[in-house]
Amino acid sequence: MTDRESLRTTLVGLLEDEMGQPYDLDDDAVDLRTGLGLDSVDVVGLVMRVERQFRIRLAMEELLEVKTVGDLLELVFAKKTVGRSLEMGSTSA
Repeated sequence: MTDRESLRTTLVGLLEDEMGQPYDLDDDAVDLRTGLGLDSVDVVGLVMRVERQFRIRLAMEELLEVKTVGDLLELVFAKKTVGRSLEMGSTSA
């Protein structure tokens, strides 16, 4: 399993926790609000779970661009990849 697949699996678990039901779609293009029925409070809860689980911070400007499950996955993956690169750079110095 790749890092991205592992991250998606974890993200799906967080979505299921927030929605209170299984997320059984393989389509990451599903809209968080209209496709999954998440309201703004649900989205805030999801963001808090994501930040806590992955130990990242998501800026408001970044979140404004997130519309779909795939958008959120890509943002988290990018944050984790950058964070890992920074960690490796600091240990090799």
